Amino acid sequence: MAISEAARAAEPGKQAAEPPKRSVRVVLLALMIAMLLAMLDNMIIGTAMPTIVGELGGLEHLSWVVTAYTLATAASTPIWGKLGDMYGRKGTFLTSIVIFLIGSALSGMAQDMGQLIGFRAVQGLGAGGLMVGVMAIIGDLIPPRERGRYQGMMAGVMALAMIGGPLVGGTITDHLGWRWSFYINLPLGAIALAMVTIVLHLPKKRSRARIDYLGAALLTIGITAIVLVTTWGGTEYAWGSTMIVGLSVLGVVSLGAFLYSQTRAADPIMPLHIFRSRNFTLMSVIGFITGFVMFGAVLFLPLYQQSVQGASATNSGLLLLPMLLAMMVVSLIAGRVTTNSGKYKIFPIAGGALMVVGLFLLAQMDTGTSRLTSGIYMAVLGAGMGFLMQITMLVAQNSVEMKDMGVASSSTTLFRTLGSSFGVAVMGALFNNRVAHEMAERVPGGGGALPNAQLDAASLAKLPEAMREAYQFAVSSGTHGAFLLGSAIAVLAFLAALFVKEVPLKGAGPRREAAAESVG
Repeated sequence: MAISEAARAAEPGKQAAEPPKRSVRVVLLALMIAMLLAMLDNMIIGTAMPTIVGELGGLEHLSWVVTAYTLATAASTPIWGKLGDMYGRKGTFLTSIVIFLIGSALSGMAQDMGQLIGFRAVQGLGAGGLMVGVMAIIGDLIPPRERGRYQGMMAGVMALAMIGGPLVGGTITDHLGWRWSFYINLPLGAIALAMVTIVLHLPKKRSRARIDYLGAALLTIGITAIVLVTTWGGTEYAWGSTMIVGLSVLGVVSLGAFLYSQTRAADPIMPLHIFRSRNFTLMSVIGFITGFVMFGAVLFLPLYQQSVQGASATNSGLLLLPMLLAMMVVSLIAGRVTTNSGKYKIFPIAGGALMVVGLFLLAQMDTGTSRLTSGIYMAVLGAGMGFLMQITMLVAQNSVEMKDMGVASSSTTLFRTLGSSFGVAVMGALFNNRVAHEMAERVPGGGGALPNAQLDAASLAKLPEAMREAYQFAVSSGTHGAFLLGSAIAVLAFLAALFVKEVPLKGAGPRREAAAESVG
């Protein structure tokens, strides 16, 4: 059954009546496939990268395969959100899927590293619209009060991508070749395209407002500069180098100019009035910190378990299972409770507190910590993130008018993306410094014998026992510092949650829904 336009006929600025449940579930299935495309891609490609470099060469440009995608995604995210608000959600969402699939097909056909980097940027442009489109369409179709019931589905997609991505990537690369790591997106994308085209019917929009090209350009330059600083700082270039300092200045100046331009633009790409809502601003802060913590944990937990606990790199996604399962279950429970009660303030507070505790516990891991113990610590962190992952988007969307649903969704997504970039950079710099320091102390003159700070269990087994033990201690010390920093940062999320105001969620509650079903 298609969702009719009549189901969306509502007064301007108000939430439309909720469409039939069966229709919503069909649309949500298509949206979850699109969401899976965006989240699964990097997980699969990460596993295939060694093979790609072996065939195409260009090892010195390896990081750009990921950086080009990340930059394009981050820079295009707010633009996609604004385009959806101006010209209609369905058309912009379908366009983003098509661009993502074109980028995927071209990436699979790349003949050298330069082509692959360029095509990954095209793919990233499309990916920027996938996540925003999913969140904004859900915001259009489902009242906030009812939206909680679908949180578990979104958390499940995230868990599936993180667990299944490395496994799928390894299997595809070994049996079909690395090019199919990109081609696998095509059938999934085609299904999502067909389903969205057939079952999703939203009112067509055509805004007479002009696109804020100056704001878009300034925001793109600012985001690009900041992401490059966090990507290159301490790795490609020293933190005090001319390149990093110059990019930092460029980023700050561009973002400052962007904020000023938004006060002058007739139809700004990111209207600043949405930040007048205390809840929206707080959710942006919490989303940034959640991204900071989550992607840092995803990076360092498998590294710790492979290097210190001797786990296999092949099943690295499974190592995160305690954290991801806890996140999915808690997100589902929080969504149900929110739907039934309309209350939500307790969840960001509990999530912030559990994140602080979980990260502090993870900081206590050493060379003797068992997998069971580390699994329990991960579950605590996962529970904290489960309370926060979808609630932040729910409260942010509930804090704005319907006409700003796209920019609210894209802004929240952007802050989480930037948080993840900062988290990986800052926690990574601290980790690498601690590893280098400990190796220098425990293996005088031998620290440089290690090719890098990420050796798997098989490589470690080939090292002399003294160096292996020193390296394991160094990694343990590095993760201790990284997670301790994460715990301190998470305190800010907890404090921000304390100031959240519990504004009633828009939409029908369970009783009204039950009455509607009995009438139907």
